[in-house]
Amino acid sequence: MTLTSSLEQGRPPQQIRPDLWLFPPNRDCLGGSSWWLDCASEPVLIDCPPLTEATLQALERLAAGRTPRLLLTSREGHGRVRRLQERLGWPVLVQEQEAYLLPGVDPLETFAQTHRTASGLRLLWTPGPTPGSCVVHAPAPWNVLFCGRLLVPVAVGVLAGLQHRRTFHWPRQQRSLERLRDWVGSDPLPSLASGAGLGALRGERLAPWSAWADGFHQAPHQETPT
Repeated sequence: MTLTSSLEQGRPPQQIRPDLWLFPPNRDCLGGSSWWLDCASEPVLIDCPPLTEATLQALERLAAGRTPRLLLTSREGHGRVRRLQERLGWPVLVQEQEAYLLPGVDPLETFAQTHRTASGLRLLWTPGPTPGSCVVHAPAPWNVLFCGRLLVPVAVGVLAGLQHRRTFHWPRQQRSLERLRDWVGSDPLPSLASGAGLGALRGERLAPWSAWADGFHQAPHQETPT
């Protein structure tokens, strides 16, 4: 039996704009969101989408013969990345503190504090939601901040730091958010693409930088998937 014959059909990703796609919520990642950014010769898949036939077909089409890189923003975005890599062979990049969670993933690359990809995307270690959480800043012309679980939709047009029972270290998450504002800079301010479930946005996908709410929130329940 082949890998794809044992998978559900699933749904393809949604194209948000000419260079950006959003995959359906991934049950293996607590309903989390993964994104595809088509940038130069090295496109990137940010966090692991649901492992379905529709996902694999879409990724092969989007790659168009190139070798993309899979960037993982936290352990909550890993999903079934090993099986995905077995099928596609793409390199995976993760913050070094969570590399031990990915035995058998090869090639697997790690970084410590910051990293820059071949296409000019910047990664920053932002511990708090998990020990190895990170964000991915795609500067102009893409101008998007993929914020993983560091910023979570909490209402229509509002993203914030969210404390819940899975939070690794809340004070460190607060410090990571403060550091992130300085690291991104101010010109131009990027749109926000969360790696959490997007249900609270009620149909919105990307959020403007102004959606980043001051203050922090507590959640007794898991984030709601789209």
